[in-house]
Amino acid sequence: MEEKSDMGKVIFKRVCVFCGSSTGKRDSYREAALELGKELVSNNLDLVYGGGSIGLMGIVSAELTGETIGEVRPVANMHQRKAEMAQHSDCFIALPGGYGTMEELMEVVTWAQLGIHDKPIGLLNVDGYYDSFLKFIDHAVEEEFITPSQRHIIVSAPTALQLIQKLQEYTRVHGAVAKAKWEVEQVELNSIQPEIAR
Repeated sequence: MEEKSDMGKVIFKRVCVFCGSSTGKRDSYREAALELGKELVSNNLDLVYGGGSIGLMGIVSAELTGETIGEVRPVANMHQRKAEMAQHSDCFIALPGGYGTMEELMEVVTWAQLGIHDKPIGLLNVDGYYDSFLKFIDHAVEEEFITPSQRHIIVSAPTALQLIQKLQEYTRVHGAVAKAKWEVEQVELNSIQPEIAR
């Protein structure tokens, strides 16, 4: 999947996209989703996503002509679903969205912070949609809840073209992550049995 070029840029082939199941109220959100789909096609990138066909995700996926990971993989829960999507992706992009988008985004950010992966994560910051979120992250760095190096786990740009360029120039936070780390995390997750005390 992911490779490193001679010039130090990250070369990725599969992009996991998180975004709203609605299109939002602004035309610019729909236009950005369409632009992202076109950029994925023009860069010969494959889309990894949860299979939604409505909202911004429907717009992105309708634009693609590349390889589709069209497998339906039954999973035990949402966490496992996100882990499967993340495992088969080389980078992540979040368009505007709500609670679900933020939850998906923060899970992969946390995994990067913990060293489970070191894949680029980008925000398509359409019309400043994520400005308040980025300000929150900067505040958390100032208050020493996030380290300055971890601030750079997330990159952002206002257009799909600029964001893909930034993701290709991404500097890894951890340097290297063991390939088996994903599998170890899944084994540990699946081996946890809930206990109910009476």
